[in-house]
Parts: sequence; structure tokens; C-alpha cells
Amino acid sequence: MLYLWIKALHIVSVVCWFAGLFYLPRLFVYHASSNDSISHERFCIMERKLYRGIMLPSMIASLAFGIWMIVLSPGWMTQGWLHAKLALVVILIGYHHMCGAQLKRFARGENTRSHTFYRWFNEVPVLILLAIVILVVVKPF
Repeated sequence: MLYLWIKALHIVSVVCWFAGLFYLPRLFVYHASSNDSISHERFCIMERKLYRGIMLPSMIASLAFGIWMIVLSPGWMTQGWLHAKLALVVILIGYHHMCGAQLKRFARGENTRSHTFYRWFNEVPVLILLAIVILVVVKPF
């Protein structure tokens, strides 16, 4: 029964993390398109609050609950699909930190990328989510 509670909390924290991973790059799209200082300040505040207040705690909770599930059921570590999922999670953590670095560039006024770049950048977590869900549900290997 404990495992199911931890799994439910893991799913909720992953949903919250992905909400931020989907929205922050969208804010970058709008931020890169803005030209006035009022918009710049507003986007900086929104981006910082989203990253620190939602994304970071959600990522930490997702990792903590995921590790807890593996501790409770170590047999999952023999499954190839879980190894692939964990590799994607490592890539997702890297993406998360890339978003944090970009947030700091915007705050310093050092963004050099266009809104088009961020439109494509925004698609990365979609592809990772798709792959993770297929791995977890279908368990192809």
C-alpha cells in the first residue's frame, strides 16, 4: 500500500514538473519577442517564480519519490525499460538546468537567441515525456 501512495505522489510531482518544463520555454518565446523594459521585468519575475517555486521543488519531489519506489521495489532495476527511462530522466534534469541557465541570461539581459529558437526548444520535453510514458506503460524491453 505504501508503494501505491509513493507512486501517486511521484505522478503528481512529475505532472507539476512537466507543467513548468512546458511553460517556462513558452515564457522564453514571449520574453525574446518583447522589447520594452516593463515586459522584460515582468517576464523575469514570472520565469524566476515558476522555476524556483514550482519546477525545482517538483523536480526534487519527482526524484525523491522515484528513488523511494526503486528502494521499495529493487527488482525493477533489472528491467531494461527502467534503465532507458532513467537515462531520459538524466537528460530531462539537464534540460531543466539549461532552462535555469537561460533564465539567468534573460535576467542579466544577455539573451542572444530568437523566439524561433525557443519555440523549438519548447518541444524537447514533449518528446521526452512521450518516450517515458511509452516506456513505463508498454515496457518494450
